[in-house]
Amino acid sequence: MKYYATIDDHTYEIVIEPGGRILVDGAEHNVDIKAIGGRQLYSLLLNNVSYEVVLDPATDQRSVYNILVGGRRYLVKVQDERDRRLALADRNLKAPEGELVVRAPIPGLIVKVLVAPGQEVGEGEPLVILEAMKMENELRAPRKGVVHEVRVEARMQVAQGQPLITLR
Repeated sequence: MKYYATIDDHTYEIVIEPGGRILVDGAEHNVDIKAIGGRQLYSLLLNNVSYEVVLDPATDQRSVYNILVGGRRYLVKVQDERDRRLALADRNLKAPEGELVVRAPIPGLIVKVLVAPGQEVGEGEPLVILEAMKMENELRAPRKGVVHEVRVEARMQVAQGQPLITLR
């Protein structure tokens, strides 16, 4: 499995191979990590050096973590191969300015509406939860804006392409 961890402006490629072999930017490292004392505290043995690591998900960003190790705090963004490809492909695609209608990508059932008219939202912020084929899908804001109109409510069936939320 391949991951990408970005700290400041540097991105590291991390490959975890079957059997526990780990490569960071092509260099093999001897790694053992175990959770201790809860979900956020870990014991890390890296190339025979022991570290205590505190891992705290950043509450305002997806796949971003505050990591405290050796008395230093790092803000780390983690992506798997799929997320990285999508992020790189989306880099040049910008949502249009002005009014933007968020539509249902597939037919389904609205489980929950997470925003209200007049509410400011940031890019990537969840707007609606749509259930389709027994899976819940979080539909997110393609750009920052203000919710102008909410055209759906919980337990409402929607068709593919049906307008759900209008942003300005």
